[in-house]
Amino acid sequence: MLDHKVKPQSKEFVLENSPASTIPNGGFTAWLQVLSGFMCFMSAWGFVNAFGVFQDFYSSALIPDVSNSDISWIGSIQAFLLCSATVFAGPVYDYGHPRFLIILGTILVVFGMMMTSLCSEYWQLMLAQGICVGLGAGCLFLPSIAIVPSYFTTKKAFAMGIAASGSSLGGVIYPIVFHRLEPQIGFEWATRVLGFIAFGTLLVPCSCIKARTFPKTRRKLLDFAAFKEPAYALFNLASFVGFTGLYIPFFYISAYASEKSGLDETLSFYLLPIMSAGSIAGRIVPGLVADRVGALNVLGFCTLCASTLGFCWIAIHHAAGGLIIWALLYGALSGAFVSLQPTTIASITKDLGTVGGRMGMNTFCASFGILIGTPIAGLLVESGNWVGMQVFAGATLLGGALLVMATRIAVTGLSVSVKA
Repeated sequence: MLDHKVKPQSKEFVLENSPASTIPNGGFTAWLQVLSGFMCFMSAWGFVNAFGVFQDFYSSALIPDVSNSDISWIGSIQAFLLCSATVFAGPVYDYGHPRFLIILGTILVVFGMMMTSLCSEYWQLMLAQGICVGLGAGCLFLPSIAIVPSYFTTKKAFAMGIAASGSSLGGVIYPIVFHRLEPQIGFEWATRVLGFIAFGTLLVPCSCIKARTFPKTRRKLLDFAAFKEPAYALFNLASFVGFTGLYIPFFYISAYASEKSGLDETLSFYLLPIMSAGSIAGRIVPGLVADRVGALNVLGFCTLCASTLGFCWIAIHHAAGGLIIWALLYGALSGAFVSLQPTTIASITKDLGTVGGRMGMNTFCASFGILIGTPIAGLLVESGNWVGMQVFAGATLLGGALLVMATRIAVTGLSVSVKA
């Protein structure tokens, strides 16, 4: 993460100072942590990415009397708790207890999905899928993003991208499994099958997660002093603004295709897993490039492109091919906003012993964007204002991109040749 003109002890780039000299940057144990992170992402963000299929099923079959905006609150609360729970999970991780978090998260996610299978009313779904699964996902998410940077230096963005691609795979597998099984075995057992898949895959991190130790420092639940660092404060603001619009297409692409574009039910549904499939490349490739040119550079560019696609969505009406291409591109370019966030936080953290807590505070800030973004979009959709929803998604992503660029300036100055 250093430009050739920057000294190794530069305060801005912590993974290059003394504790990092012991980081293995590869090896069997290190890549096993990447696999563990992959499985955690699959059941944490994977269910968030897949919520579009539940949104459609709930509004059309299970609770048709509830508005789209109200239903979207279930997914928003789930994603909000996924992110906000990390502010408490971060210090637990920093004290060396990632396995406790993984086991607790596994229990809550699986139990929440099993309880969701028994639900028939809105409040029940909110408790089971929104709150229980959300809290469990937060326990899974923090170790998955904090463990990888402690094992990698020059390859950390690439390794983080591989781990984060688990969320995209979950976004492909979970909706397809539910869509294909629900007509055959019903909502109850289709949902339970998803719970069993989550349980099976989460056995890997439960068994293999292994935290590395760094020099002990005094840890705080909320280290508000970190916000005095301009780069860290700007990046938290970028996370909040960007996440406000990031998941709107994932929640509403299927509904847009069927209600606005007039596509058949099957194709409308598959646009969601197509978008998630695009995100697999969007998690891995930007990480590979970021190790060469810098995470902030790649993150700013990809977010700006995703914002442009948000506005381009307005022009795609009845062309099935156009929507498919758009979904693939949006999935690919928006993926970097998730996969490169942990790498960026690790890069601007002076003490690796506090990286879990700082990542927790960052995702806590992002959680409020996720909380309000999709319900606002739902209100626009309920009023028939699809264009307003698309503009809102594009504008928030544009704001996030500009704030990422401001973060880069705070770290490296105005030089465009510096790796950051």
